[in-house]
Amino acid sequence: MSVIEAIILAIIEGITEFLPISSTGHMIIGSSLMGIAQHPFTKMFTVAIQLGAILSVVVLYWKRFFQSFEFYFKLFVAFIPAVIGGLLFKDYIDALLERVDVVGYMLLIGGIFFLFMDKIFASDRVTEEEITYSKAFKIGMFQIIAMVPGVSRSAATIIGGLSQKLNKKTAAEFSFFLAVPTMFAATVLSIYEFFNDGGSFGEQEITALIIGNVVAFVVAMIAIKSFIAFLTKHGFKVFGYYRIVVGIAILIMYYMGLELSIV
Repeated sequence: MSVIEAIILAIIEGITEFLPISSTGHMIIGSSLMGIAQHPFTKMFTVAIQLGAILSVVVLYWKRFFQSFEFYFKLFVAFIPAVIGGLLFKDYIDALLERVDVVGYMLLIGGIFFLFMDKIFASDRVTEEEITYSKAFKIGMFQIIAMVPGVSRSAATIIGGLSQKLNKKTAAEFSFFLAVPTMFAATVLSIYEFFNDGGSFGEQEITALIIGNVVAFVVAMIAIKSFIAFLTKHGFKVFGYYRIVVGIAILIMYYMGLELSIV
C-alpha cells in the first residue's frame, strides 16, 4: 500500500465512519478501484485506522469522558450486546462478510428507510440526562444489526437512540461515544488476527498506519462537527438518497462482474 492509497482510504474512513452511510460500502469501492482490496494488510489497515477516528471523539468530547463513572458504566452496558452478538453469530457474520451484494442491498434498503426517518421519529424527545441503563442496553442491541455489512454502525445506533426517544443530536452523540469501545475492540481484534495469520509490519506498513491514523483523526473531527450541525438542521433524508445511490452503484459493479471485495 502506497502513501497516497493510505491517505485516500483514511479520508474515506474519516468521513464515513461516523455518518450513517456505511464505511464498509465506501471502503469496498475505494480499495477495489485502487486494486488493493484483496491484500491482507488492506483489511487490517481499514480497521486499524479507526484508532484515529476514535481519538477524534475523545478530543472533541473530552469533558464528557471525565464527567462521571456512570458515563462509562452506560457505555459498557451498551457495548455488551455487541460482544455477545459477535460471539454467538460469528460464523454467520463471517459468511455475510464475503457477500458484497449484501452490502449493496443493505445500503439500498437502509437508504429507503432513511427517507422516512424524520417522519417516523417526529415525536417529542428527551434529553441525554434521561438515558437510563435500560435505554443504553437497548441502543446497544442495535449494534448487533450493524454487524450485517452495509447497515452502518452509526446508522443502527442512531436509530436505536431515536427509538428510545432521544433527540437527533443526543442520539448521534451517544452513537459517537459508543463507537469508542466498539471500534477499539474491533481494531485490537483485527491486528491480532493479522499477526496470527502470519502478517508482519515493515517500514512501508508502519508509515501507512501512522499517516492513515493522523488523516483519519483530522477528517473525522471535521466530519463529526459537520454532521451534528447538518443533522440537527436538515434531518436524515439526504443520507437516504446518498445511501441509495451508493448501494445501486455497488450492485451494478457486482452484477457486472467487476472485482469487489469487502475489506
